[in-house]
Amino acid sequence: MTDLTLRFAFLTEACRLKSVSRANVLMDLSRPENSAEHSWHVALYALVFGASDRAVAMLLVHDLVEIDCGDHPIHLAHDGPAVQAAEDAAARRLFAMLPGGEALMALWQEFEAGESPDARMAKRMDHAQPLFQVLCARQPLADHVAIVRDNMTAGRARRLWVEWPEAMEAAQALLDGRAPCGELAQRLEFLAEADRLKSVLRASLLCDGSRRENSAEHSWHLALYALVMAPHAGPAVDIGRVIRMLLIHDLVEIDAGDVPIHAQGGGAHHGAAQLQAEAEAAERIFGLLPVSQGAELHALWAEFEANETPDAVFAKSLDRAQPVMQNIASGGGSWAEYRVTYEQLVERVGLRIERGAPALWSWLSESAQVYFIARTGG
Repeated sequence: MTDLTLRFAFLTEACRLKSVSRANVLMDLSRPENSAEHSWHVALYALVFGASDRAVAMLLVHDLVEIDCGDHPIHLAHDGPAVQAAEDAAARRLFAMLPGGEALMALWQEFEAGESPDARMAKRMDHAQPLFQVLCARQPLADHVAIVRDNMTAGRARRLWVEWPEAMEAAQALLDGRAPCGELAQRLEFLAEADRLKSVLRASLLCDGSRRENSAEHSWHLALYALVMAPHAGPAVDIGRVIRMLLIHDLVEIDAGDVPIHAQGGGAHHGAAQLQAEAEAAERIFGLLPVSQGAELHALWAEFEANETPDAVFAKSLDRAQPVMQNIASGGGSWAEYRVTYEQLVERVGLRIERGAPALWSWLSESAQVYFIARTGG
């Protein structure tokens, strides 16, 4: 098999993480959180709280083993050595699918060991996000609040009183019914608002065709695409910046919603009204952050939208490539729903992918044609 065949196979397998449920629930209490959208949210936490690109990359891959092993809630008893052995086996299986997968395997192992500065930072985000997922909800569940309280006093989060006392003081304030203050409170408000992206549905189906994808898990999958497809980026592309772009690129959909590219109007789906709605959403959402940081992330989002720099062009190419792969894997997906022709696919999607990642479009085009030829019988 070719290099790209193996990379796309790994990314298709990674899509299964979207079907792994966690004990945490969304902040609106509507359903359990899944491990893919959790991975996106934790990576966004890392971005907001100043983690390195390596720490962010760790968080993109840290829960992939749950595809095989499932999630193990911290408040339940587990056989630690057995869980670790199962996760080690899962990591070996998954990363062996990928050309050069040894590098991601080493990154995952570094995260698990939790000893390097990047791993400690990533662990800090992974252990703090579930606390605030509960405490920043408008009506936290009483049993979840009890789990958080125990976690802060006697569980894995206890060490954060030493490692990150400001966050723990904010958590304690929320437990006591008080509002945190300062820039940390602004960042927490932004991250709580970001949770709403998990409820924005897209036209794309998961690779197994079981349901529609949401924009948060899509953002995680795209960031993973950037990490995995880095060897196919141009020499001027900074993959760390691309990943950061992709983590935030769809936040405006919290207000503006997702507009399927193959819906009525096709490639012209981003009309003036939609663009205005997204611009206003960006002002509001990034405006929740401290001023300088909000301006920085707003500028990164605007760079992605303008699609002119090497980083933005590659990021846009991936944003178009991932749904193509999901439609191939799901047997047509949104193509069947919207009666898309191959010519429309090329016009609306292919040219954008080819601009930033020609090798990816060559592979996807050949694979997509199998579907379109089978559908037309010619």
